[in-house]
Amino acid sequence: MTPEERARRSAAAMWDGDAASAWFGMTLTHVDAGTATLTLTVAAHHANGHGIGHGGVTFALADTAFAFACNSRNQATVAQHNTITYLAPARIGDVLTATAHEVSLTGRSGLYDVTVTNQDGTAIAAFRGASRAVRGTLFDETPGAPT
Repeated sequence: MTPEERARRSAAAMWDGDAASAWFGMTLTHVDAGTATLTLTVAAHHANGHGIGHGGVTFALADTAFAFACNSRNQATVAQHNTITYLAPARIGDVLTATAHEVSLTGRSGLYDVTVTNQDGTAIAAFRGASRAVRGTLFDETPGAPT
């Protein structure tokens, strides 16, 4: 199995149980070993009291891209720590893209950067996540196991 195939199967296994990302309206557009991209169109119900995209929605999009990137090798992995810096407001109607890439993976610990941009390429947020591998896998890779 290639790294990209493993990443796609891992993502499919995660997506099947990820009601939150679907509820937000996220779409997974790319996944490969150590990387993932998701999009979200900012709707009125994503806005805060200032009429701009709620920071928690932007955070959720970045965190989800991070999750798909750090779980892309079929090793169950969770967030250990993360931070976000908001750089510009998201507006209703904006199409946000969160692109995650692996910075470092050593043993059970990983470090990932996620950039959230709008449809014009304007940076909306910079997110850094630290991951920790835990027991288990997302799907069975044993030869002959169901796909």
